[in-house]
Amino acid sequence: MENVVIIGTGPAGYTAAIYAARADLSPLILTGAQPGGQLTTTTDVENFPGFPEGVMGPDLMFKMQEQATKFGARIDFQTVEKIEKEEDGTFSLLCGKNTIQTKTVIVSSGASARYLGLPGELELTQSGAGLTACATCDGAFYRDVPVCVIGGGDSACEEATFLTKFASKVYLIVRRDELRASKVMAKRALDHDKIEVIWNSGIHEYLLNDDGKICGVKLQDTQDGSESNLDVNAVFMAIGHTPNTGFLNGLVDLDESGYALQNPGTTSTKTPGIYAAGDVADTVYRQAITAAGQGCAAALEAEKYIADLED
Repeated sequence: MENVVIIGTGPAGYTAAIYAARADLSPLILTGAQPGGQLTTTTDVENFPGFPEGVMGPDLMFKMQEQATKFGARIDFQTVEKIEKEEDGTFSLLCGKNTIQTKTVIVSSGASARYLGLPGELELTQSGAGLTACATCDGAFYRDVPVCVIGGGDSACEEATFLTKFASKVYLIVRRDELRASKVMAKRALDHDKIEVIWNSGIHEYLLNDDGKICGVKLQDTQDGSESNLDVNAVFMAIGHTPNTGFLNGLVDLDESGYALQNPGTTSTKTPGIYAAGDVADTVYRQAITAAGQGCAAALEAEKYIADLED
């Protein structure tokens, strides 16, 4: 019987592990399909406190992993397929042919940014070649060059507006002839002199230079199928995220988009003993540092829960 099982190894999961390990709870961390989480697909991270020169995403995750294991956290490369609650209030985690029993669960399985499904996308995100889903993280790397944002909702308009601080030009590529964004966000983007909307269009292909970096995109008109090239140095995806919550088996309430719902002011969920931290529950900030903060909170809450059980 484990005290704490942490599902996911992004900033939320590793921070939870550090706190739980230092509380002598010997947490077990399950990595899932993407050890290290989304930051392993990011090159330079310049906005995480404590690294004035910046840090590579994979290096940051490795340092967090080292810190967690130093204090006694254990790592297992398994993926949870289903959580079941037992009659005594403990939980069984089904991982293929294996079952893990635990008193508490910290769900920090994150959310996966949606991409277009075009060839080579994974390699382009991992190599710093100009394909990303986080303007806050990577916008500053593209100063005084043209970039494009894909999407037509609030996130796309917000990302495009943010990027005007750095880019010489921001093209907003929208598949329809109108924006889905709220009136306020849409007006802000449409009125900005650095933003140009390209309507009824989608990306058909990424164009690369000799160094393997994005130098443009091939657009396809969604109405007549005609194609054209657009010179940009980066492509920012803003077509949503998919939270990794399919294994929760009804033990955690989800919003309409599938994000885990926390009890107000805490990381606890509707099921005592299950906590949600980081991007799996965060629909607003989705930053490494905010995820880490929630991981800390979840570990402290789980520690108190276990102490109350023992009392």
